[in-house]
Amino acid sequence: MTTEAQPDVLHWEGGGTSRIPFAVYTDEQRHQRELDRFFYQGHWCYVGLEAEIPNAGDFKRTVVGERSVIMTRAADGQIHVVENVCAHRGMRFCRKRHGNQTEFVCPYHQWSYASNGDLQGVPFRRGVRQDGKVNGGMPADFNPKDHALTKLKVAVRGGVVFASFDHDVESLEDYMGPTILRYFDRLFNGRKLSILGYNRQRIPGNWKLMQENIKDPYHPGLLHTWFVTFGLWRADNKSELRMDAHHRHAAMVSTRGSMGQASGQASQVTQVSSFKESMQLEDPRFLDIVPEPWWQLGEQMPTAVMTTLFPSVIFQQQVNSVSTRHIQPDGHGAFDFVWTHFGFEDDTPEMTERRLRQANLFGPAGFVSADDGEVIEFSQQAFESKPQHRTLAELGGREVGETDHMVTETLIRGMYEYWRKVMERPEPPRSPTACGSLPPEGAPPSLGAARREGSPSEGGVA
Repeated sequence: MTTEAQPDVLHWEGGGTSRIPFAVYTDEQRHQRELDRFFYQGHWCYVGLEAEIPNAGDFKRTVVGERSVIMTRAADGQIHVVENVCAHRGMRFCRKRHGNQTEFVCPYHQWSYASNGDLQGVPFRRGVRQDGKVNGGMPADFNPKDHALTKLKVAVRGGVVFASFDHDVESLEDYMGPTILRYFDRLFNGRKLSILGYNRQRIPGNWKLMQENIKDPYHPGLLHTWFVTFGLWRADNKSELRMDAHHRHAAMVSTRGSMGQASGQASQVTQVSSFKESMQLEDPRFLDIVPEPWWQLGEQMPTAVMTTLFPSVIFQQQVNSVSTRHIQPDGHGAFDFVWTHFGFEDDTPEMTERRLRQANLFGPAGFVSADDGEVIEFSQQAFESKPQHRTLAELGGREVGETDHMVTETLIRGMYEYWRKVMERPEPPRSPTACGSLPPEGAPPSLGAARREGSPSEGGVA
């Protein structure tokens, strides 16, 4: 007799999502359910940029959730994503983070695979001839076509590569929804990308905290003194917060030099004790900002757009610096955070230098981003010590909705509204190989049974 899986049971004070239980960050069993429901079923995950594998035979090892995967470019130019698990004895065979090769060979027993994951070589498949007879060999009905690497569904848009273990997942466009597609296509507008470099850091905190951090416009003008002092992100900038229909994805949009800041009045920077009006840069080139045509968005020219695509990636424009930020969970209490800084192939040398210089604001040692890693670590420590408590996300009210200002925590509330719908839904019994998919925006998601095959994340940089 089979029974339905029980929904996630947590006490949400007030019944909504403005008071988030510490337990969502601290429970390992709940983390495993998250991996299955958000990373392995019904969702698209970021794996990289086409520019990282420009040539036939190029590959990049990365992760989806906690599962090691390989993004490859085949001889015909097609991009594939395969799981880094040998079909024979399950070894994680690829150890390099980047490279170029015509095949993948598992060192354990030398099974070899084409770049698309097809099995193409099995040593001693037909046995070994000895003393006039053949010893061993695979069974007569062994078919290499039945033993390929696990192949993920792949979608490429604007030079960005996404993959899903769920081959019934909705289209990437439906997954993003029209609101978020507008911001995505603004950045990835068809121009060929060029890779400028990587940063990588391990943050000892729950992976959702980084999604929260980038959905949180409350802190940038308070925590990040650099931002507010030099006007790159301030609460009085002209701004807007946008979400998809499910409230899982979001875009924070801000325009430097607008509204109160335009008057140059320090009084407009309210309640920021660390603000120092007299502070000057020793090297003013950090603020050598040049507007670019692609910034145009309707009647606006946003200088910062932070787009969170749930669950795995942030697309960042901060003035001329552009990057992807890949969240790679490693247990409930840590994640790897990989930055890929890029530009465009038609950039001038001066613009490339400008993007690289401004990129120093970000990453594990950046003037700004180092603050985020530290507060996430300290938050996780508090959650672990007091799992029965809860956070408060009630700036701007308790409801969920888009705004034309930054003085709100609505995007965090929206993300947990979606999180609750997915995590609290019971699941009917299903076969071990079945996969669910999330329907288009406005329809409830369909979810599958929890299971885990991953191990500590290994994505990252060359």
